Amino acid sequence: MPIATLDDIRAKVGQSLGASGWIEVDQDRINAFADATDDHQFIHVDPKLAAQTPFGGTIAHGFLSLSLLSRMAADVMQVPDTTKMAVNYGLDRVRFLAPVRAGKRVRGHFTLDAADDKAPGQLLLKHTVTVEIEGEDKPALTAQWLGLIFT
Repeated sequence: MPIATLDDIRAKVGQSLGASGWIEVDQDRINAFADATDDHQFIHVDPKLAAQTPFGGTIAHGFLSLSLLSRMAADVMQVPDTTKMAVNYGLDRVRFLAPVRAGKRVRGHFTLDAADDKAPGQLLLKHTVTVEIEGEDKPALTAQWLGLIFT
């Protein structure tokens, strides 16, 4: 993650931070997520049955796409140079807009919406994230993601 001062981060409120690198969502990743979450619905793990659906093949779990935000954030989110710890604080809004078909690549576009002092030594960052699917018009998801930074 890019390192910045608190003032630099506050100055970025309302601005795009850019896009992460691409991440491939292949069938192995989908299967591993299914195993980790015990969600083995056929649309995710059975290519033969999934081929008979309107999707034409397997798709990633929506929560798999959402879970990739942490990896995407490492490319673009700015972290204060005084950070002792950072934690997920929650999501204000998540919408799954389009399926991510197995074999597709995704990347996250991040905008810093707010950087507010929550308590002494705590900075609450709010980002709007849109996860793009390579070669498709509609994004996989949008979310308002909250992170709490301890400085």
